Amino acid sequence: MSFIFDHRPKQLISLIGQHVWWLAISSLILLAIGLGLSFWGSPADYQQGDTVRIMYIHVPCSWGAMATYFLMALISVWGFIKQLPLAHVIVKAMAPIGFCLCLVSLMTGSIWGKPTWGAWWVWDARLTSMLVLGLLYLAYTLLTHNGTSQNYKIAGFIVILGSVNLPIIKWSVDWWHTLHQPASIMRFAKSAIHWQMLIPLFVMAAGLACLSITLFLIRLRSELNYNRLIAQQIRGII
Repeated sequence: MSFIFDHRPKQLISLIGQHVWWLAISSLILLAIGLGLSFWGSPADYQQGDTVRIMYIHVPCSWGAMATYFLMALISVWGFIKQLPLAHVIVKAMAPIGFCLCLVSLMTGSIWGKPTWGAWWVWDARLTSMLVLGLLYLAYTLLTHNGTSQNYKIAGFIVILGSVNLPIIKWSVDWWHTLHQPASIMRFAKSAIHWQMLIPLFVMAAGLACLSITLFLIRLRSELNYNRLIAQQIRGII
């Protein structure tokens, strides 16, 4: 984290320009390999058949949405402690990406739930807590739209307080009786998923992570350039 904050905005813009392209290429390669393995290199489920292939999009997006929000909360706390305005800019650049990941997770989960549960949506603990995460993302994005300092602080507090929802999402299937299946990978026992399904799942997760980082860097560069332009205009007026 200190690596980012130790650089001035101009240096960050230069660093982003140097690294964003190879990240973009890596994400495209990984996603292409992951999709190929997901559709043609992994078996169908013995109960759900080919419907289970939605997992290769749904699960990485869910992981990404939660991981992005966790980082947003962590950077917000760091920004408040160290009084770093750059922290709010970084979090603002991350929010729309996390929101999109959460939205895709909800949509693919709904598509997956229809043939599995017989309904597009149920007020299940896992689904509801994931919906709350999406609303937290949306609230942050709307609050920081006009970029005032006060709104950044309020939005930062919302992100930090909203982080209590993350363990609820993770352990909701263990704490309550839910329709959503229990954890199959991130659990203390051995993974319940066959290795032929795990490989494409992890490749897709890596590809989506690279794509998310690429989009984040592009958005961060845009935010930094915008802030520099506003600062130059203010200096010109003064």
